[in-house]
Parts: sequence; structure tokens; C-alpha cells
Amino acid sequence: MTRQAFKFISAIAAAGITCLAAHTHAEGNKMIRPPKTEKATLGGGCFWCVEAVLERIPGVISVVSGYAGGSTQNPTYQQVCAGDTGHAEVVQIEFDPSRITYEQLLKAFWKAHDPTTPNRQGADAGTQYRSIILYHDEAQRIAAEKSKAAAAADFADPIVTEIKPLEKFYPAEDYHQDYFSKNPNAPYCVHVIKPKLEKAKP
Repeated sequence: MTRQAFKFISAIAAAGITCLAAHTHAEGNKMIRPPKTEKATLGGGCFWCVEAVLERIPGVISVVSGYAGGSTQNPTYQQVCAGDTGHAEVVQIEFDPSRITYEQLLKAFWKAHDPTTPNRQGADAGTQYRSIILYHDEAQRIAAEKSKAAAAADFADPIVTEIKPLEKFYPAEDYHQDYFSKNPNAPYCVHVIKPKLEKAKP
């Protein structure tokens, strides 16, 4: 490693930078990813909100907003909003399991939304806003079931989160990605997302 690369890494650590910067380092002109990453797919209402909360967690490399859980292939936002596709608004998280576990992501997921309201998050109503965990393998299914049971103690009403296997994830349109970061002063961001970010703080 060059002296410049060492200084770069030290600066990152000193600044406490998270997300992608915290999981890569510069070696020459190359960005090196962690040797092993995993994915999780979760839905907790509007994907703008869930994305904004989860992408700020150390160990999370990327968060992509999209659609899953339904039957329509290559759905558009308009189709999903119409409620005929069966899809939910979800996010797919790529994370470094050496820095954050799937179980820890699920704990953050429960804090990021209300899993006791069927097909609704606040003023957002419709099946596309249902609480859902789409597991990638059997280990995730078991972890999700255990996490859901444990989280029940934190809510007065029963958790209605759906747990099912992921069949296909469809990334949402470009203008949905990093929505809060790109539009922090939009009314929805100010009145809905920012309070969620405050609530999700440790």
C-alpha cells in the first residue's frame, strides 16, 4: 500500500465516514470492495423512507429502491401504485456481513417503520406499502421469523409483516434512487422522512 493510500484510509477512519466509503479503500486508482457481501430485501412503506434510514447504517454498502413480491414483470411505478401488480415498494440492501449482520439489519428495519398496520404507513395506503421481508435463503427465513417474534414485544399491536421468498427484484426508476439525498427540502422529505431518521437514531 502506498503512503498516499494509507493517509486516505486514515482520513476516512478519522472522519467516521460510513456506507460505501467505509467499505472500500484506494489502492492506486482502484476501489476495492469487501471480499464478501450479502443482500437483504425489505419493504416498510414508501421506499424513499426505508432507503434513507438504512443507507446511513455502518456496514451497509448500497441501498436500491425497487419492487418485489408480486407477479407483474418489469413493473412501472404507475402500475405498482395502481395496486394491480401484487408488488410492494421495497429496498434491496447490499451489506458487509463482517460489519453488520442480517439480524442487526432487521432490528433497524423494525425501527424504520410501523409493522403493525396492514397495507399502510402513515398517510400512504395500499398493498404496495405493506410490511414485507423477502428472504434470499433458508438462513434468512429463519432469522426473519425469529426477529419478528422478538420484535413483537416492542409493539402494542400484532406485527403483520409478510415473510416470503424473494423471486425477483425490479429496481425502480432512476428518479426514485437516493431520493432523500437529492431532495432533502421536498415537503415529503421534510415532514415524513426527516422525522423517521430522527426516530431511527441509536
